[in-house]
Amino acid sequence: MYLLKWKGRFRAELYLVHMRNSQPRTGPPRLYLIPVLSKALDILELLQTENQPKSLEEIYQRTNISKTTVYRILKTFTHRGYLAQSENGLYRLVSRPRKMRFGFGAESSEMPFSEAVRESLSTAAASAGVDLVVLDNKYDAAVAVRNAEEFVRQRVDLVIEFQIDQRIAPAIADKVHAAKIPLIAVDIPHPHATFLGVDNYRVGYEAGVFLAQHAKNNWRSEVSWAVGLEIKEAGPLVHSRITGAFAGIRSKLPELRDERYVSLDAEGLRGKSHRLMLEFLRKHPKEQGVLVAAATDTSALGALQAVREANREREVAIVGQDCIPEALDELEVPGTCLVASVSHEAASYGPQLIQLGMAILNGQTVPPYNYVKHKLVASGARTKKARAAK
Repeated sequence: MYLLKWKGRFRAELYLVHMRNSQPRTGPPRLYLIPVLSKALDILELLQTENQPKSLEEIYQRTNISKTTVYRILKTFTHRGYLAQSENGLYRLVSRPRKMRFGFGAESSEMPFSEAVRESLSTAAASAGVDLVVLDNKYDAAVAVRNAEEFVRQRVDLVIEFQIDQRIAPAIADKVHAAKIPLIAVDIPHPHATFLGVDNYRVGYEAGVFLAQHAKNNWRSEVSWAVGLEIKEAGPLVHSRITGAFAGIRSKLPELRDERYVSLDAEGLRGKSHRLMLEFLRKHPKEQGVLVAAATDTSALGALQAVREANREREVAIVGQDCIPEALDELEVPGTCLVASVSHEAASYGPQLIQLGMAILNGQTVPPYNYVKHKLVASGARTKKARAAK
């Protein structure tokens, strides 16, 4: 009934505005109405009055509004959570007397990719009319648990969790699940949660194939080592970026022996990646042809710093993940050994998370695993694109 009451108040207020501004002596009264809003209210009123799901065609026939306008109104109301669409395409009214509130545990304000995801989600939430409560997990397991407890205390409608440590994922998921709050996990799977993130094995595989092709094109396939800079605490799914990278290298360079594949736990941190890579290069001062697959661009940039300090740029090739701004700038540097990065399209996370969250709250069935699109960006890609545009 609240929709009908709101509609009545809205039209009464428009009538009062009309009475205050009308000039009956000089011409007919002017109605300050918004036609498309009136049509939208007519559709809501129809669905509420008859109280049963209806198809697009039926609503079009009953309202006599153009089918294109009906379609766009229905999609807008569904996106904003006022309507739900079933699997057979029927629309029904959803009682929602207040705005939805989502809690977002951001990985870290100091991690560029995490910040890009947060900005994307904030923009999408504002567009969808969703209140977003953002807490910074600070790349720290204990902080992430406290933030999850805060979301439960605030009774948000849904939690979106982006934290890196798989070991505390069950504890976070248990707290949220016990409060009967739906959970979406970003990049790192959590129990009871719907997953949204990149296809880790596939992005790793494509990075590995590119590294191997680089070796074939520039070093005549002469490779001494394949090094993976991984994040062990993130668990097996993120580790599959390195597993996939090694598989991609093997597909092109089958002669490289298994003992020449080395994984180093860089924790996704620049400083540790720099230190581990510098130590590795010092242990192998004369060996050429080192392929480095990094789990993140932050690790890739740390490795790049080590390679430059060791003056080994011609002997090393690095591929990162995420396409953060600093990495994209580095890809344009002539002669850089950061030869590519795989973009995880951070800007797409926000719209997909909001759409997924609203679908869950509206009772729709959603897939347990949802993947974002990705693309490999090679060094000099922006320069080549600019030249082609001229």
